[in-house]
Amino acid sequence: MDARNKVRAPQTGKGEKVADWADGRLGIYTLAKTQMRKVFPDHWSFMLGEVCLYSFLILILTGVYLTLFFEPSAAEVVYNGSYEPLNGIIMTRAYESTLDISFDVRGGLLIRQIHHWAALVFVAGMLVHMMRVFFTGAFRKPRELNWLFGWTLLFLGIITGLTGYSLPDDLLSGTGLRFAQGAILSVPIVGTYLAFFLFGGEFPGHDIISRLYPIHVLLLPGIMLGLVVAHLILVFYHKHTQYPGPGREQKSVVGMPFMPVYMAKAGGFFFLVFGVLSMMGAIATINPVWAFGPYRSDLVTTGAQPDWYLGFSEGLIRVMPGWEINAWGHTLQLGVFIPFSLFPLIMVAIGVYPFIEAWITGDKREHHILDRPRNVPTRTGLGVAWLSLYGVLLIGGGNDIVATHLHLSINAITWFVRIGFFVVPVIAFIITRRVCMALQRSDRDKVLHGRESGVIRRLPHGEFVEVHEPLTPAQLFTLTQHEQDPPYDVGPLVDANGVERKVKPSQRLRARLARAMYGQNAQIPKPTVEEYRELTSSDDHHH
Repeated sequence: MDARNKVRAPQTGKGEKVADWADGRLGIYTLAKTQMRKVFPDHWSFMLGEVCLYSFLILILTGVYLTLFFEPSAAEVVYNGSYEPLNGIIMTRAYESTLDISFDVRGGLLIRQIHHWAALVFVAGMLVHMMRVFFTGAFRKPRELNWLFGWTLLFLGIITGLTGYSLPDDLLSGTGLRFAQGAILSVPIVGTYLAFFLFGGEFPGHDIISRLYPIHVLLLPGIMLGLVVAHLILVFYHKHTQYPGPGREQKSVVGMPFMPVYMAKAGGFFFLVFGVLSMMGAIATINPVWAFGPYRSDLVTTGAQPDWYLGFSEGLIRVMPGWEINAWGHTLQLGVFIPFSLFPLIMVAIGVYPFIEAWITGDKREHHILDRPRNVPTRTGLGVAWLSLYGVLLIGGGNDIVATHLHLSINAITWFVRIGFFVVPVIAFIITRRVCMALQRSDRDKVLHGRESGVIRRLPHGEFVEVHEPLTPAQLFTLTQHEQDPPYDVGPLVDANGVERKVKPSQRLRARLARAMYGQNAQIPKPTVEEYRELTSSDDHHH
């Protein structure tokens, strides 16, 4: 056969060759085929997690830029730079390099402020995202580990923020470090050793900045990056949760594929978040270290405040009475140690809550459909109670600012916070629980009688009534799809032979908690099929 008559094989493109090469060594084709078309549901609240992710990426990008110019050194120098009001002032090299970044490095101040704003948005996004997960029950099996990953990221984010704004060594950050050092000293027996180890001797020492720097730029971000990757892997593996609605079941997801729809949205949203943070960094001043001056151990900034996410711990310590115990030559500062211990204890309670609820309910099924917060009033009340407690302590953390700006007595504010610490969460819990129950009653009435149409009709005998329109099957399904299983019960205390059963105290406690969370007083029974048919079969049930 003539060679010219042979059919030429189609040439393989360079991109396809690269893909074949990578697939032969990494096996990415099979992975991409199964995961890139994975369906993700669409809801605005799911963007809260994306805000956290994109803020974290922006933190890494801006942080890399800042590390090129920042010098974590406590060596003292005399400033002679662009900011003339501080010329001739003795300061550390860390503070001087921060001023150089702000005034001499091209784009340095903008990057600094984007970095700081991104940190605030990152922690705020994590808090709001976790509250969304909490209120909707997205932490239930099989996502307990993902909840712990998110909780750890929130805790590490708070610590990373503390180490970050302490690096410039200005008067405000130095005051914050002094606050932290005092809290560490309050730890019984080992507090002094811990403080000396961390600060390299008496406060402020010469080692703290150089020690905080690798923790802030390497150790904590590295751990957080690993947790973020693990978090995303589990999201892919478990499939995304979704809100109740038609076609949405425990084994099916209604949404759009990851590629190309979700990726296109995610890419656009990343640049939107980056743009908003850049605008905030450009027009809204944050942490103007030049206005505070370098740190001096004999000075404190007027109205010294930490970033908002540390206001919780700050408020606890500010409003705590100055109690102390002197015994055997030692002083125990209860006024500092008790609030210093409460903050991590409250955080731990938040972290283990999914396991506590799973123990109370005894539910070992997988859950991929989210709860409507109104249908779980006790859990919703607990979440609102915690948020109200945070708000009260945030006021305590800024009691001096609130007093000066609102012309109030700082003592009155302090006592309000002390009393509110015990009273406000209880009131918030009771009100939230009653509101959820009222919303459940409203849903029940809406299912049985339909939706108010706003149309008024006059009956033959002169009575005016509002016409109710029946709900669509989709609306009926959404309002009635939730389960109402009976709460855990220890059963009869006496068996058939009249012998008293031995019931463990843990079982009694579990039964009481189950009744409180899921008993008759915590939920309104859903309409039964018989009730619905009886009402809808009537000719005038919509009037």
